Amino acid sequence: MSLRDATRGRIDRSLPLRFTFDGRDYQGFAGDTLASALLANGVHLMGRSFKYHRPRGILAAGSEEPNALVTVVRDDARKTPNLRATQVELYDGLVAHSQNRWPSLAIDVGRVNDWLSRFFPAGFYYKTFMWPRKAWKSLYEPIIRRAAGLGVAPTRPDPDRYAQRYAHCDVLVVGGGPAGLAAALAAARMGARVMLCDESSELGGSLLSDGAARIDGLSGPEWVQRSLAELRSCPHVTLLTRTTAFGYFPHNLIGLSERLTDHLASPPAHLPRERLWQVRARRVVLATGAIERPLVFPGNDRPGILLAGAAQTYLNRYGARVGESVVIVTADDAAYQAALDLHAAGTVVVAIADLRAEPAGELPQAARRAHLLVLPGSTVLGTEGGLRVRAVSLGDTAGVLRQFDCDALLMSGGFTPSVHLFSQSRGKLAWNEALNAFVPGESAEHERSAGACRGITDLAAVLADGASAGVGAAAASRGESSGLTEKPAAQFAVEAARRGPGSHLGPLPAGSTPARQKSFVDWQHDVTLKDVRLAAREGFQSIEHLKRYTTTGMATDQGKTSNMNALAIVSQDLSSPIPRVGLTTFRAPYTPTTFGSFAGISRGDLFDPVRTTPTHAWAEAQGAVFENVALWKRARYFPRTGEGLHAAVARECLAVRNACGVFDASTLGKIEVVGADAAEFMNRLYVNSWSGLAPGRARYGILCRDDGFIYDDGVVARLAADRFHVTTTTGGAPRVLALMEDYRQTEWPDLKVWLTSTTEQYAVIAVQGPNARRVLEPLVSELDISAAALPHMGVARGKILGVPMLLFRVSFTGELGFEINVPADYGAAVWEGVHAVGQAHGMVAYGTETMHVLRAEKGYIIVGQDTDGTVTPDDAGLTWAIGKNKADFVGKRSLDRPAMKAPDRKQLVGLKTRDGALLEEGAQVAAKTGQKPPMDLVGHVTSAYPSSALKAPIALALIAGGRARLGQTLYVPMPGRDVEVEVTSPIFYDPKGERLNG
Repeated sequence: MSLRDATRGRIDRSLPLRFTFDGRDYQGFAGDTLASALLANGVHLMGRSFKYHRPRGILAAGSEEPNALVTVVRDDARKTPNLRATQVELYDGLVAHSQNRWPSLAIDVGRVNDWLSRFFPAGFYYKTFMWPRKAWKSLYEPIIRRAAGLGVAPTRPDPDRYAQRYAHCDVLVVGGGPAGLAAALAAARMGARVMLCDESSELGGSLLSDGAARIDGLSGPEWVQRSLAELRSCPHVTLLTRTTAFGYFPHNLIGLSERLTDHLASPPAHLPRERLWQVRARRVVLATGAIERPLVFPGNDRPGILLAGAAQTYLNRYGARVGESVVIVTADDAAYQAALDLHAAGTVVVAIADLRAEPAGELPQAARRAHLLVLPGSTVLGTEGGLRVRAVSLGDTAGVLRQFDCDALLMSGGFTPSVHLFSQSRGKLAWNEALNAFVPGESAEHERSAGACRGITDLAAVLADGASAGVGAAAASRGESSGLTEKPAAQFAVEAARRGPGSHLGPLPAGSTPARQKSFVDWQHDVTLKDVRLAAREGFQSIEHLKRYTTTGMATDQGKTSNMNALAIVSQDLSSPIPRVGLTTFRAPYTPTTFGSFAGISRGDLFDPVRTTPTHAWAEAQGAVFENVALWKRARYFPRTGEGLHAAVARECLAVRNACGVFDASTLGKIEVVGADAAEFMNRLYVNSWSGLAPGRARYGILCRDDGFIYDDGVVARLAADRFHVTTTTGGAPRVLALMEDYRQTEWPDLKVWLTSTTEQYAVIAVQGPNARRVLEPLVSELDISAAALPHMGVARGKILGVPMLLFRVSFTGELGFEINVPADYGAAVWEGVHAVGQAHGMVAYGTETMHVLRAEKGYIIVGQDTDGTVTPDDAGLTWAIGKNKADFVGKRSLDRPAMKAPDRKQLVGLKTRDGALLEEGAQVAAKTGQKPPMDLVGHVTSAYPSSALKAPIALALIAGGRARLGQTLYVPMPGRDVEVEVTSPIFYDPKGERLNG
């Protein structure tokens, strides 16, 4: 049966397309969606419901569709489940399957759940499966997991590519309907950089399906085309179709998901499938429209029962009639326009049942003039039909029952403004009694809502509101007076019927003999009127609790068609107004968004990219053993023939202590802090004092969180009065830069300071040991590196092997040390040159394991190993680093709290075992021996290594009141015995620091 209208719609009848649904062949046209093409072929049954497996058909025409979820298959690797048939654009050869049924869509054995529904009320899963307890894992959980879900997730890797892009604009307009187009035009005419996005394949919104309205003498679609032509002619305007604004994040950051190739029969290999946009807009205009509300009445879920506005869209935009004879039930004038359009297209409009006692206004009068049967004061008492509705029973206020045969039942309960993004922006919603809906209230971001999404329904007013919002947003984006915001950029001559007031929330009035049919509130999750009322009776009066107990609004449509009716039912049952009942939280994403879009290129090898230093190839050739350190591959040790880890590390340690070693420190984070207020910025951020640090000098810096605990550390050099070179730990570089930017932008925006990550710009070569200066002297030019000219913690520029360098006189080993910073492109060459000259002085290359041992011998901490997020500078023995005369720094107030100065806090100390055993890192420490769990513990081991220089194992530990325990004996419980340890200073080697100046 074909229900394709011969002339209506925006489809291209010259391009027929073949497709299959559940293995059956059909034909549609270019411009169709899967839903419109199936409807044109007389197919209403498109799915089965989640819990009861009831037959379901199309309810809506857009992203709010809860029923028609399908799986689209291109090949074995491209099977996409849970797509809304209303948004799947038809292409030649499309293959789609219905979901959640077996063995077929028409005959589904899961329907037995519907017959047993009395055993599956709201929250049944909280009340059952409790006994016997052992049956949960072996019986209940496996059955529930097999029964749960809708589509089947693909199992093969996704072969497609997903792109990501950042963009900035003056005005972002979300929604391409009449208000959105008017806003974009107004903002563009003022010279603003405008981005306009819409989730549909075409811009125009409701105007594409409005066959009656005229704007400036043009039909709705004609006015849309003229407006788009003007926008496309503006070089500063970006138009994005098939693009969903799925999330509104702080500071006007909007997430957009653009679908690039899903509508193509043969997507070009070079194109990504989707693109994720992260748009930072100076101002945002939300023109997201409104969603038509369904009505709650017995048997309201049969295939063929759908929203009146959806039927109008399928007819006028896609040329598909939803049936041959329709009954309409409404509480709003908008359904009358759908009735008039269907009537003009040859569909028999059997009756219009209006809940209102006296529907008046232009549209009801037009229906009467067209001799359509209007039944005021009517309600739906029930429906009949199996796989499709075939009759509806209507009742009036006098209790008279009338039954009408039909093959489609259209409904309209009014419209709910789409406030999802506004709510995500943390804006406050306001209840509009006249609309029976929440509308945008006080904004939290630089945003303004326009058109139907803020409760405006008259087309002329919608256009004027959009234009006013566009002018205001453009003006505000460049700091102009807000007085302009009330002045529209253009006037529109509009000819359109005015919609009278009307809406309905909650269940329809019931007859004297209520039908025994289910009245559905949430179509996708099979939540009925009885379920919501049961939850309210059981005490779930918080709407968020009720949502989770009944699962109302938790399906893939996120309650777009169910939330308001659920609120009204609870409001009635609790005798409490809807604003007091509240509203559930609108969370991102607005519609389901693919994991591929979020992942982008971060998959496979790019999910965890291998970052290597300039010396990596040389180290690999030398047989180095590598380890992962944060994002980097670092040489752990350089074994010689027959050596294992411990032998190689012992040899490398002795070489550094007795002669010289070379170490790749390129992975340390490096941040340039530049500007007139650079010193003030550093003073406020770090615990140290920086104002008195002279250019050419460096200082060990400690960065705390605002709770006073150590966050990161590193050497900071002052290169000039307005420039600091800050180093961080390898793993801390991104988070330190993020913390700096956070404070710079949000707490101290007045400071003239700029931050630049230079981590990968420099190769850093550490030359450490008594012979370090002898190795470098013949290689360095334009710089005196003598002890007098370049003392410890000195910094200077010069050249090495003719390459410009920044040379630090610093040490993480306790030996005489230098760190050579050269451009990364020269790193390998300089390393090889230094290593070659160093052979005459006993130089060895050493890795991270040797570095760990050497620094532990000197009691130098590693953040994250010797700290655990609860360690203060004083706990780590670093009180000397805190600027004594500083008025404030991040964490200072927390450090002044009495608890942070308590003598029994865990403090960093050294441990020596009495019997020469090597402790395990992470081992607990007890004050008494012979304890059994639960033990009285005083701390734990943070670092433990065998020391070749000391010929004994050493350990660092965090011990309660540790510094007061020096010389005491503690115990480390190990399997089978307690290891006796002596508490010592954390500095095991060269406690006076004499070797630093060797």
